[in-house]
Amino acid sequence: MNTLLVILGPTGVGKTELSLQMAEFFGCPILSSDSRQIFKEMKIGTAMPTPRQLARVKHYFIATHSIFDTYSAGQYEADALQLMETLFRQHDTLMLVGGSMLYIDAVCKGLDDIPNIPADIREKVKTEYEQNGLEWLQQNLQRLDPVHYAKVDTQNHKRMLHALEVCISAGKPYSSFCTGKAKERPFKIVKIGLNRPRPELYERINKRVDEMMQEGLLAEAQELYPYRHLNPLNTVGYKELFNYMDGTWSLDFAVNMVKQDSRHYAKRQLTWFNADKSIQWFHPDEFSIKKIKDLKI
Repeated sequence: MNTLLVILGPTGVGKTELSLQMAEFFGCPILSSDSRQIFKEMKIGTAMPTPRQLARVKHYFIATHSIFDTYSAGQYEADALQLMETLFRQHDTLMLVGGSMLYIDAVCKGLDDIPNIPADIREKVKTEYEQNGLEWLQQNLQRLDPVHYAKVDTQNHKRMLHALEVCISAGKPYSSFCTGKAKERPFKIVKIGLNRPRPELYERINKRVDEMMQEGLLAEAQELYPYRHLNPLNTVGYKELFNYMDGTWSLDFAVNMVKQDSRHYAKRQLTWFNADKSIQWFHPDEFSIKKIKDLKI
């Protein structure tokens, strides 16, 4: 049976170099499961693989879209599965590499079938939210779907807006569509998780932010500043520097916030991944080609 080898872990842990070595060992391409590296304008802030790294192994879903495009986890699921069907005719093993939790689940488990939202309802809900604010949104979602409201981040207006849109358009609670049931996949899935002790991981994250700044992250963010309202740019590394450009924060404070928010994101990633008991965890320095052979992939 064909095998999908998934390399996952928190931001800054060291997935890129190890995945390149493994892809060279298997002679297979890499499918990125990073929801931001897909946008070509966001090279430095997303730690996109370098041209030299991309030349070593064929990559998919790297710099394939623009920040002006609309792209969702559902679209990624469909695109990735269609591509894998073709690639599995040429390779016994494929690699999925990244840290975007929803994108990984989309390929490995499938997403719940959430109904499409009519444009008029989406516009109506958006307008009412803009007029009445976050508290209005919270109250209405709690009224229409108390089950989902108890689990959702009640400060994340985008997620609550989407759930409320579904409630109104479908006439049923958003939570009723969230079955959490994994879909069957016609390939074997092996998940390798990479992690480091927290002080070591946080030190790497801090160092990487400093390196990004040296590589020109500020200039990249300045070019993107006019489009800060676009969803892809609501991303760690950009939104903090936008606050500096607004005059709200000093540059030193903004850079420190990039580091802090990156560490918080890594913690959220690990919380999500730790719920998946099928993941085999390794320190990146302890995972070798020999271990790959021992896994009998």
